[in-house]
Amino acid sequence: MEGTQGRDSDLAEGSRLAEGSSLTDLDEHITGCRACPRLVEWREEVARTKRAAFADWTYWGRPVPGFGPVDASLLVVGLAPAAHGANRTGRMFTGDRSGDVLYAALHDVGLASRATAVSAEDGLELYGVRITSPVHCAPPANKPTPGERDTCRPWLVRELELLRPTLRAVVVLGAFGWQAALPALAEAGWAVPRPRPAFAHGARVTLRPSAGPPAESLRPSEGPPTESLDVLGCFHVSQRNTFTGRLTPAMLRDVLRTAAEAAGLPTLPDAGQYA
Repeated sequence: MEGTQGRDSDLAEGSRLAEGSSLTDLDEHITGCRACPRLVEWREEVARTKRAAFADWTYWGRPVPGFGPVDASLLVVGLAPAAHGANRTGRMFTGDRSGDVLYAALHDVGLASRATAVSAEDGLELYGVRITSPVHCAPPANKPTPGERDTCRPWLVRELELLRPTLRAVVVLGAFGWQAALPALAEAGWAVPRPRPAFAHGARVTLRPSAGPPAESLRPSEGPPTESLDVLGCFHVSQRNTFTGRLTPAMLRDVLRTAAEAAGLPTLPDAGQYA
């Protein structure tokens, strides 16, 4: 009972603090969340024991906030915090091979200042793009439970609400991210078709603002979204997908370029030098 009360208290406090916050404030609140006991125990244990290759690092060991400008017009959503990646560096998709693939593609398309991401202090900048995750803590075996996904959803909903004035497109990495993102988008004020669209690489769905009154989570002073939103599916940049060729750099660049065009962002032409 005590653990449940503590979890409910964390969620209530996080929601209360986030209501009037900016995106920067929201990121700070996220880093203090302790709502999921299994994830808290795992992320902190990994931060203590470390991996031998990173023995000299001070691990982040906390929830990882979103990364990118507060007025982004393109959002990338995907299960991100790896135990020795973002859980170590404190920045989304930074310090692991999945991030190597993602940031290289963003750079190739012209949406990132550099092709590599090694630490939160490496000077990397994103241009009009923000990256976030449906679960902000590193999960054991990279598999959060549905309950942990749902517990983390209010953070994603609030992030979407705060991005509403500028957000025009979303790229969702993987089926898990798709299943988490669509309900969050509905709560944030966009009309998601029923039945919900199925995930597929290259899937594209245009969501219009909800016709009815704002969802309960919306702040009345902000109102519902006024612009449509293009949501695109992409295979996750996991090692399994990239090593087997299920997702190639060219496939990833194509999705990012299509999303950037929908978001009104300039892109670089595809030089075609990578498979």
